[in-house]
Amino acid sequence: MQAETAPPYAALFQQAEASAPRLAEAAANVRVAEGLAGQAGLLPNPSVGVQVENIGPKSSIAGLAAQQETFSVAEPIEFGGKRGARIRAGVASVNAAEAQNRRIVVDFGYDLAIAYVTAEAAEARTNLYRDALNAAADDLRAAQALVNAGREAPLRGVQAEAASTSAQADLQLGEAEFADALAKLSVLVAAPNPYTAVSPSLLPSVDNFAPPSSVPPANYPAIAVAAAERDAAAQRVDVERTRAAPTVTASLGLRRITGEGSTLFVGGIVVPLPLFDDNRGNIAAALAELTAADVRLNAARIEAETGWRAALVQANAAEARSAAARNAEMAADQAYRLTRTGYEAGRTPLSEVLTARRNLTDAQLRTLDARVARVRAEAELARLSGRIPFGGAP
Repeated sequence: MQAETAPPYAALFQQAEASAPRLAEAAANVRVAEGLAGQAGLLPNPSVGVQVENIGPKSSIAGLAAQQETFSVAEPIEFGGKRGARIRAGVASVNAAEAQNRRIVVDFGYDLAIAYVTAEAAEARTNLYRDALNAAADDLRAAQALVNAGREAPLRGVQAEAASTSAQADLQLGEAEFADALAKLSVLVAAPNPYTAVSPSLLPSVDNFAPPSSVPPANYPAIAVAAAERDAAAQRVDVERTRAAPTVTASLGLRRITGEGSTLFVGGIVVPLPLFDDNRGNIAAALAELTAADVRLNAARIEAETGWRAALVQANAAEARSAAARNAEMAADQAYRLTRTGYEAGRTPLSEVLTARRNLTDAQLRTLDARVARVRAEAELARLSGRIPFGGAP
């Protein structure tokens, strides 16, 4: 398979804006709302009618009037503010669709960041496992040399070989996780060719992150969506209420009487009588939808504000955890170097070398996990603020 490296996160996000199915669907939903809003403002179509009375020869039939032909034009006239209510409801629906589209774009930016850093971390973890395997191979060679020289018991060689086998298994697992992460990233952005590598862009930037700001966003995307949907629901209530008002059909036409050569103007008005259907059921349903929208808006406020506080705590914790993990990794690296030097000089037992190497690998993995947690926290803060993280978009 041809190697295909994913571009850095920011560039990949910009590419995905034109190809990701989720974003294409959200944009299409906005166009649907715009089309319906445009349709809502149109006036009812007029109708043209032709009516013919007393068709056929009349000379042999006594008492029948002459043939009459009536040409008329009828136009429905809406009362009660129907058209204005529809227009306002259409505008509110467009606003709700646009708010939802914006939130979907922001959520996609977050999901893409998580997928990208997961792939980055999987690649870094695989490299750590490969380094650990190389170190284990070095330990095995050193142990075998000492065993052959009679300076170590054969058991030490077996232990070193077991450690090398375990490191090989870790590497295989890491490679499988890396392949899975790349596949998920490729599917998320609908890449034409599956990615086989990523461009390190998020993990290296962790050290440049500014401390998390404790100032909450002025407007949370989830609240903006819920508020827009609540406004749209309120406008739909107005639409249903106006439907109870009558729509009068006015007509105007010409009537021609055959044989007499006379032409008459005719006109009429048709007014429906709301005896059976006053649209009460639809009004009740729209009011219930408005109540549900109010509940969702209140829930969105609580969830967004609580989520922000939790994300801020997580970001601060990840910041402290990352710093502690780096210090622990440096200490573990120094300990491994000293034990390895001591082992080669015959002053340190093999068991301490193997333990020190495992401790170093574990410390490196903890540092990696801490950096990933910091990226996740930063992405979550951006999502809650309505921003695309890491320079993906304004």
